[in-house]
Amino acid sequence: TAFLHGDLAETVYMEQPPGFVDQNCPHHVCKLNKAIYGLKQAPRSWFSRLKAFLQTHKFVSSKADTSLFIFQSATVLLYVLIYVDDM
Repeated sequence: TAFLHGDLAETVYMEQPPGFVDQNCPHHVCKLNKAIYGLKQAPRSWFSRLKAFLQTHKFVSSKADTSLFIFQSATVLLYVLIYVDDM
């Protein structure tokens, strides 16, 4: 469900999904407000939102691995590694 929380950077339209076609307007399209499963932009969209959230909490992205985030204070050292498997 993580990919459903990504914000789209560009405007994306799709055909009406089967079973949800408006019989009065069968050729209309849907404008997406959020990322959906199967959308090629969904993983990057989600990751961008997560990265922004972590950075607002003073995490820094590693130069060696952009999916590794590090938080360091005088008494705390915290590593967060992001791994996604879309099985």
